[in-house]
Amino acid sequence: MLDAATRGAEELGLNHRTLAVLRALLSFLPGRALPRTSGAAVVYPSNRTLSHRLNGMPESTLRRHLATLVRLGLIARQDSANRKRFARFGGLAFGFDLGPLAHRADDLRATADRAERRAQEVSALRARLAATRQRLLEAGSLPADTPLMEEARLTLRRKAGIDKLRQLCDALEPHLDNTARLPCPAEEMDGRHSENERHIQKTVESESVRRPAVENPGAAELPPLAQVLEKCHEYRSYFPDTPPDWPGLIRVADRLHQMMGIDRQVYETASAVIGPPGTATVILCMLEHLPRIHRPGAYLRGLVQRAKRGALNLAGMLRSVGRSRVAFG
Repeated sequence: MLDAATRGAEELGLNHRTLAVLRALLSFLPGRALPRTSGAAVVYPSNRTLSHRLNGMPESTLRRHLATLVRLGLIARQDSANRKRFARFGGLAFGFDLGPLAHRADDLRATADRAERRAQEVSALRARLAATRQRLLEAGSLPADTPLMEEARLTLRRKAGIDKLRQLCDALEPHLDNTARLPCPAEEMDGRHSENERHIQKTVESESVRRPAVENPGAAELPPLAQVLEKCHEYRSYFPDTPPDWPGLIRVADRLHQMMGIDRQVYETASAVIGPPGTATVILCMLEHLPRIHRPGAYLRGLVQRAKRGALNLAGMLRSVGRSRVAFG
């Protein structure tokens, strides 16, 4: 259930800290299975205990995230007369009922699948729009300062929806000749389209892993994958399964960055400069210290500038993860 809530976080209105609170609540269940029986999934940790399990999250922040989980119907309050949380012999317990998660299992999975399909379509449309704009610039068909081309440039720098991206693609593509047009429009993606996209994405990611230094002058020296996975643990709060390879870790980072409040354009710029594997490493290291990073997007932009100067030290970032202070690079 936690995995489904994580995959559908944006559509559900969850951020990474609210998900962390949900994970902490689930950790108080005595077993791994989430019972559907009414009252059988009540946990009753105090705010102080929850805060301690969440690495010192302020209680005011904790209360806000708990209220969000209740408002979204993912948990329910089962309050005692004095609003204290405790259990009594006979199975009576007052606290937070996690039963709604079990009852909404099918809905959460459907939401997660829908969010993933939408993210794939947005990614495909962004790639289509960027490629179309580049072809028009190379062919001289439309100058860069025309309103339509400028709108496309600004849209690619922002988080845009499917309708806006498709509208711009449809407006720009008539200016291409037939030989320059992209052969596979991204409007309706069935299972075969999705499989092809994943295959192409994996191939591209694998190529970037094999040749980061040749294609990316700003790419820092890449640490071994095993070292990254050994040092960074916070991502497991959202994706418990260990990624088997770099493409798997890149997919984890691609889903994490939005939950961390990092704009899509900033993330894509980092991937272009540092390389997808290096950017995935950066994202995991940032996640380890996220409560102390007030503006994650600005922080990542600073690391990109450092990479452009050849001063980004991924090995140093990993070493800092094992220390208590934030000392990236």
